[in-house]
Formats: sequence, structure tokens, C-alpha cells
Amino acid sequence: MAPLRLVPRPGPQEVALVHLVSAVTAPLGGDDLELRVIVEAGASLELRGVAATLALPGRHPGGSRAVVDVQLADGASLAYLPEPTVVTARACHESVLRARMGEGARLRAREIVVLGRTNEKSGSLTTTLDVRRDGPVMRQTSRLGTPEVDTSPAGLAGRRVFGTELLCWDDDLPGAVSEDWWSLVPLARGGSLSTALADDAVTVERALDEARARHPGSSGSLTRSRTRFRGDGHTQSHGSGGGHHRAGGFAFGAEPVRSLDR
Repeated sequence: MAPLRLVPRPGPQEVALVHLVSAVTAPLGGDDLELRVIVEAGASLELRGVAATLALPGRHPGGSRAVVDVQLADGASLAYLPEPTVVTARACHESVLRARMGEGARLRAREIVVLGRTNEKSGSLTTTLDVRRDGPVMRQTSRLGTPEVDTSPAGLAGRRVFGTELLCWDDDLPGAVSEDWWSLVPLARGGSLSTALADDAVTVERALDEARARHPGSSGSLTRSRTRFRGDGHTQSHGSGGGHHRAGGFAFGAEPVRSLDR
């Protein structure tokens, strides 16, 4: 059984909504997960989780890895909004989001990490965000789950929940803005990155929402297509608890574009 199921809402929509549903316990140590998403020209997709992801140790030595590989054609839009990832004790997990954006493409990508369950020490996490549009937009790697980083004022400052949200969505602010425990910073090659710290995921989500509300692209008239799911895609799975899993092959296409006020 594949570790992920993609459940699209049927029928043409202004923005295609697809939920990621875990079919098995994953990721476990030794698992290698990959999800490939293609959003075709003019199409809009919202990809959401339905429950938190637990990164767990496996029966065999070795860490786990999960890669989301996104291709956005010209004028395509993607909001990637998974639920938080909880890094449990003894887990060693790597998370990678790669996105390649065409001309006029838009991306909103959120990640929230919880270091350990309640009253539990955290495992380790390496998370990488790699976004390109006519050159690099953002490439950042964070390594969490070590006392040096987790307690440092230059790291997590003792907070156990860390959140980021990349916004490559129309215009950006001319300069950085910040409040207690969150910031929104424009990037040199377009786009903005918000970062938030807290002791719980709900507070981080609210902080990221507050930061996004300050972004110029969070309001106004957006031009969007009617988007439909193309094809059934495919999933593959090999082994469990130290095996290899792969999920992928989903694409979204668009009908003629029309204006939508949001």
C-alpha cells in the first residue's frame, strides 16, 4: 500500500482542492517518500493535509526522507498547506520541498515543525526549501533537534514549534515587518518569507496568518482559471518500516481563464 492517497474534490473548480491522506504510518526510519505535483499553465491548486505527520524511528537503522517536487507552468498557482510535522524521539527525518516556477506562476508554501510530542524529547530534522524562477528565489536548509540550535537565541530560543511560509504571490512589501515572535521579510529575487516561533502549533499558525495578512498579495482581485484534475496519477510502494515508498504522477490542467474576486 502506498503511504499517501491524494483525494481531489471532483468537478471543475476555480481552485482545485486536493487533500493528502496518509494510508499507512509514515514516514518511518528507512522510508523514502516522493510526491510529484504538476500544475499546468493557468491552473490553480490548493494542496492540503488532513492530519499532522508523525516522523517516527523505524525497525532498522537509518533516517527517513520526504520530497515534494513541484512544477508550476506559466501562470499556474499553488498553495501547499500541509498539517504540522511532529518529530518524535529518536526519529531522524529529512524534508525537502523543490519548486520550479514558470513566468507569472505563484506559490504559497507553509511548513510547521513540532519538536517532540508533549513531554517528549525531539528527534532530529533537516528541512530544505529550494525554489527557482529564472534563477534561485529561495534556498534554505534548517537543521533542528539539537540543543545548540533549539536553545540558542539565534536558533529557536527554546521554543518547540517553528513555522515558515514562502509567498511568491504578486507584489511584495518594500521592507521587512515583524511583531513578537514572527517576521515577514521580502527576498532579493522576489517573494517573501515569514517565520514564526511559539510553544504550540496553533499560535504559530495564527502568527503566520497575521504575517500573510500584511502581504500585498493576500487581498485584491486575482485572475484564475477553472481547474480540473487530469488523469488518475499513480502510486507505488515497496516495503515498510525501513523500506522505500514513492507516490507521484499527479497533474492539474486549466480551462480558459476568467477573473475571480477574492
